[in-house]
Amino acid sequence: MASWVLTECGLKPLPPAFPRPRIGAFTCKGSKVRFLNTKNGVDETDLKFHTRGFTCKFRERRSWELRVSAPLRVASIEGETNEERRETISDDNNNNMELNGDTQEESEFNPGAPPPFKLADIRAAIPKHCWVKDPWKSMSYVVRDVAVVFGIAAAAAYLNNWLVWPLYWAAQGTMFWALFVLGHDCGHGSFSNNPKLNSVVGHLLHSSILVPYHGWRISHRTHHQNHGHVENDESWHPLSEKIYKNLDNLTKTLRFTVPFPMLAYPIYLWGRSPGKTGSHFDPNSDLFVPAERKDVITSTICWTAMAALLVGLGFVMGPIQLLKLYGIPYVIFVMWLDLVTYLHHHGHEDKLPWYRGKQWSYLRGGLTTLDRDYGWINNIHHDIGTHVIHHLFPQIPHYHLIEATEAAKPVLGKYYREPKKSGPLPFHLIGNLIRSLRRDHFVSDTGDVVYYQTDPNLSGSASSSSSPSK
Repeated sequence: MASWVLTECGLKPLPPAFPRPRIGAFTCKGSKVRFLNTKNGVDETDLKFHTRGFTCKFRERRSWELRVSAPLRVASIEGETNEERRETISDDNNNNMELNGDTQEESEFNPGAPPPFKLADIRAAIPKHCWVKDPWKSMSYVVRDVAVVFGIAAAAAYLNNWLVWPLYWAAQGTMFWALFVLGHDCGHGSFSNNPKLNSVVGHLLHSSILVPYHGWRISHRTHHQNHGHVENDESWHPLSEKIYKNLDNLTKTLRFTVPFPMLAYPIYLWGRSPGKTGSHFDPNSDLFVPAERKDVITSTICWTAMAALLVGLGFVMGPIQLLKLYGIPYVIFVMWLDLVTYLHHHGHEDKLPWYRGKQWSYLRGGLTTLDRDYGWINNIHHDIGTHVIHHLFPQIPHYHLIEATEAAKPVLGKYYREPKKSGPLPFHLIGNLIRSLRRDHFVSDTGDVVYYQTDPNLSGSASSSSSPSK
């Protein structure tokens, strides 16, 4: 049994998550696979972008890196054509203003408007070496983090002093979060080009902090493929007005009152978000397609093995000592995960759009994500706060994200929102979190470009207008 579990954890190539499409491309809507024909398929320009420079590698590896890291569908031909028409009109107007010597200020920036650039333009601005994955460098971060985790645990157990324990809990919870980020890179394929290595390391890191690697990897892929889409996004997506109003008062209060939203991750793993069903542990969940069933079973077995190990440790060292060494740091890790994930998609001074229907595209959805500065924590949690470029190009290794972002800023223009600089510790983000939870409650049931609205009847809600900032 042990050898079978080890084999399933990565010593055998991962099975394809989806059948290889013969024409067009595919995208995920919820957990279902939808194939696109050539009439409504991928924008040829963006398809060339995805394949240029990587064609041989994808063919040799049967597109594994692409499937776990970035969607094939970027924008439909029709949607791109409409955007290009609007861009042409905008360019003509700007040129006329310059020719006429008009010094009138530009019209106020509309974050929901189609951008005057394509995904290929951003990609072309990023240096080629930023795409290179170095497995030795990636493993060095794993060795570093694991050594720190065991080192500070041993020190805390040896000192066993109540002046030390709170410091240990904060530090170890942050290190658990750092382990999660490295496992997250394995799930995207940005850890290395070797799927076996990614799977083994991903299972070891994620199982150690009670995360089902494949179950989460697949749902997180859905998040990236549908970021910014009201219904199809998978991570901290908006509640529609209808779903929100059907929630009982206690659920509403818990969802939008600190610290309860920061403890949501384990609940999400077992039951997902309001309005959606399924479990990351259930191979028959509608989160997954039949071809992914074996992967989910493998990850659930690994998760169960870790849970059993913790129970055994509880008998050996006692439940109180286990709580101090592992339980409380695990809670801190969950809070980090929920805080960071939430603030990458919420809490900006100006309200950001969410999309439906033909207004949504992979590019427009990705441009609604936010970078955050975490001070000293940036290096510890592997620059996951550099999030916009990560969302658009999740196959870029974390150690190249800062350089890639700097290179892309001139192309992104106002669609990139410079993060507020942090002190040594990012205490300023607590204010962003609280303000967002007070005002960002639901979005309209209708409309293809929508903004968060505020429920004035919810205790502690903001009194500011629920209309988008202009």
